[in-house]
Amino acid sequence: MTLAPERIPPGEPLGSGDDIKALARGGRTNFFGFLLRLAARLPFLFIAGRWYGADALGRFAYAVIIVEFVATLATLGLKRGLAAQLSATDRPHVHVVWDALLVGALAAAVAATVLGAIPELMFPNSGINGLEWLLPLTIFALVWSDIALAALAYRLDIGATVRARSVIEPWTISIAAFALAFYSLRDGLIISYVISMAAALIASIWPLLKSFGWPRDWRPHPASLFLLARRNLPLAAADAIEWGSRRLDIAVLGLFFSPAIVGIYYVAQQVASLPQKLKTSFDPILGPVITRNLEAGNRRAIARQVAQVGFWIIAAQMAIGLALGIPGEGVMGLVGPNFVGGTGALAFLLLAEVVAATAAVSEAALIYVARHLNLWISLGMIGIQIVLSFAIVLLLRDELALPILWQAAGPAIALAIALGIASIMKARLLAKLLGAPVSGWRWTLIWAALAATVAGYLATRLPEWAELSLGIPAILLAFGLVVWRFGFTSEDRMLFRLREA
Repeated sequence: MTLAPERIPPGEPLGSGDDIKALARGGRTNFFGFLLRLAARLPFLFIAGRWYGADALGRFAYAVIIVEFVATLATLGLKRGLAAQLSATDRPHVHVVWDALLVGALAAAVAATVLGAIPELMFPNSGINGLEWLLPLTIFALVWSDIALAALAYRLDIGATVRARSVIEPWTISIAAFALAFYSLRDGLIISYVISMAAALIASIWPLLKSFGWPRDWRPHPASLFLLARRNLPLAAADAIEWGSRRLDIAVLGLFFSPAIVGIYYVAQQVASLPQKLKTSFDPILGPVITRNLEAGNRRAIARQVAQVGFWIIAAQMAIGLALGIPGEGVMGLVGPNFVGGTGALAFLLLAEVVAATAAVSEAALIYVARHLNLWISLGMIGIQIVLSFAIVLLLRDELALPILWQAAGPAIALAIALGIASIMKARLLAKLLGAPVSGWRWTLIWAALAATVAGYLATRLPEWAELSLGIPAILLAFGLVVWRFGFTSEDRMLFRLREA
C-alpha cells in the first residue's frame, strides 16, 4: 500500500471492471489515510480536552463550524462539480482549474469580509478578545485546498488528498496545539487551526502545480466564470446542506447549553465523524468514474459502482462504529473524565454515520443525474433535522427532566432519524433513474455486527486499558472475519489486493 498517486489518462474511458479496480485502488489509499487521520485526531482531542478544557474547546468548535460552513458555500460546489466541468470542456484543463480557483478566491473574499466584519457570528456566547480575526482568513485556504484536491482527483491522484487531509492537516494541528498551549490557552487552538489550514493548502497546491503545470497563456473569461458559478449553485447548496447536517447539532447546542457542554459534544462528534471520512474520501474517486460513464451512457455501470462502494462504506462504518461505540466510555474518557458524559451522544452519532452511508453514496451520482431533486430531498432532510432537534431537546428537558448531558444527546438522535429518511428516499430515486438497484446493504452485516458485539461485550469486562487496547482490535477482527468469509465477492476482495493483474 502506498501514498503514490493513482492516475489514468484524462478522458480515457473505463470499462466497468476497470472502474471497480480504480475505486478499489482509491479505497485502499483512503483507508490507509483514515488510519493516519485517526492516529492524528485522537492526540489533538486529548490535548484540547486535557489542557485547554471543555470551555475553550466548545468556543473553538462553534467558531470553526461557522468558518467551515461559509467556506463550503464559497467553494460553489466545485469540490464535486469540477470533474463534470473537466469532462465536458475542450479548453486546457489547467485553464479550467485556474478559472475555478479564481471563482473560489472571489467567493472566499466575500465570505471572509462578512465574517471579519461580524465576528459575533463565530462567537455568539463569548467575548472577542484575542486573535479570532485570523479565522476568516482560513476560508481562502479551505476553498483553494478543496478545489486543488478535486482537480487532482479527476486524474485519480488520491495520494494528494491523503497527504493533505490525513497526514499534514491533522498532525499539524495536534503538534501546534501542544506547542501553543505554553503560549496561550485562550488563543492556542485558534492559532493551531490557522497553521494547519495553511499547511494543508501548501500540500494541496504543490502537487496541483506538479500535475497540471503553470497556467500559461491563461486568460480569465468573466462570462464563463459567472456561468460556472451559476451552474454549480445546486451543487454548492447540496454540499452546504450535507456539511451543515453534520454541524447543525453543534449550532443547536450552542443555543441551549454552555460552551462546556458544546465542547463535550464536539469531542463525541469528532470521534464519530472519523468513519464519515471514509465516505467523503471516496467522493474524489467516485465522481470522475461516474461522469465518465454518464458520458458513455452506461447507467447500469453507475448503479453497480454505487452499490459496490456503498457496501464497502457501510461495512467499514459499521465496524468502526461498533469498535468506538461499545467501549465508548473508555474512548471518551481518554480526552478527560469530564467528557465521559458524552457517551450517549457518541452512540447516536455513530449510528447516524451508518444509516447515512446509502444517502451519501447515492448523492454522489444524483448530483449529476438529478441535482435539483437531490437538493430538494436534502432540504427536506435538514428541515426534519432542525424540527426534531428542537423538539427532542425540549422533550428531554421540559417533559422528562433528564440530566443535562442526556438532553444534549437530542440533536444526535434527530440527526440519525433525518439521515435514515434521506437514505431511503435518495436510494429509491437513484435506482429509479438508473433502472437498477443501488443499495449496498447485505444481510451478512447483521451477523458480523452480532459477532463484533459479543467480542465487544467480553472486552468491556476487562480493565479499561485492556478494553481499549485489546477490545477495539478484537471487535474489528470479529466483524471483518465474518464479512470476509460470508459477505465478500471477488470484486470486494479487490479492495485488499495490493497488486493487480
